[in-house]
Amino acid sequence: MYISGFTFIRNAVKLDYPVREAIISVLPLVEEMVVAVGKSEDTTRELIESLGPNIRIIDTVWDDRLREGGKVLAEETNKALDAVSEKTDWCIYIQGDECIHEKYYDEIRTKMEKYKDNKWVEGLLFDYAHFFGSYDYLADSRSWYKKEIRVIKNLEGIRSYKDAQGFRRKGKKLRVKQIAAEVYHYGWVRHPKYQMAKLVEANKLWHSDAEVAGKFKAEEVFDYSTVDSVKTFEGTHPKVMQARIDAINWKFDRDPSVKTFSIKVKLLYAIEKYTGWRIGEYKNYKLLRGE
Repeated sequence: MYISGFTFIRNAVKLDYPVREAIISVLPLVEEMVVAVGKSEDTTRELIESLGPNIRIIDTVWDDRLREGGKVLAEETNKALDAVSEKTDWCIYIQGDECIHEKYYDEIRTKMEKYKDNKWVEGLLFDYAHFFGSYDYLADSRSWYKKEIRVIKNLEGIRSYKDAQGFRRKGKKLRVKQIAAEVYHYGWVRHPKYQMAKLVEANKLWHSDAEVAGKFKAEEVFDYSTVDSVKTFEGTHPKVMQARIDAINWKFDRDPSVKTFSIKVKLLYAIEKYTGWRIGEYKNYKLLRGE
């Protein structure tokens, strides 16, 4: 079984992306790691080069005309996917602000082996843990996606979908198996100054510079207190994240009992917490039941 990892990145140092940690968290699972490195304004390429011999860099230039819906993110994802080895059976996708905890390695390997020759299974579905404000809290409102595909088979026609959140094959949703593993998403845990800078740059992938300038002030700091709901994180972080956690130099503290929901959202939130059912949940996949 040959496994490839793939991702894309640009300006990781400037915007304080934990891409080093993201890639290292995948390396124990793969024979190669393909990284599409966009032309950057910092030392991102040197950072990726430093991660070892299994890293294969694809130099790219982002097409900033593809702003609508974040299409450029899918295009860059596809550049990395297209560069994986022809002998690859499975591809593991990780974004620059995500990590796989080492406690899930055995589960991921076992399920890839189990479904490798099952022609119905096109991908593996992960749960998501969205950290917010600090490494001690998880955002848990309905606005955060619960699951997404992060392992796919190396099949003709699979492409990154819309803004690179998931994948489709020839325009159709992938058939996937749920596995007992989470992706840890750290996109909303960084110093408030860097979080605002990241927000400004991210919004430029959807909107014009003028629209972004009218909505955000790059010189300001991000206000984490506006979050509508969090819960305390009770687990452990991937070992590769420990240095970042130890270096945290800002304070975020929120009472998890405080919820700023409308009456409708409050009811939907209560139903989900009591039953596990998210009414109206968007699912970019077809979940296969049974074994």
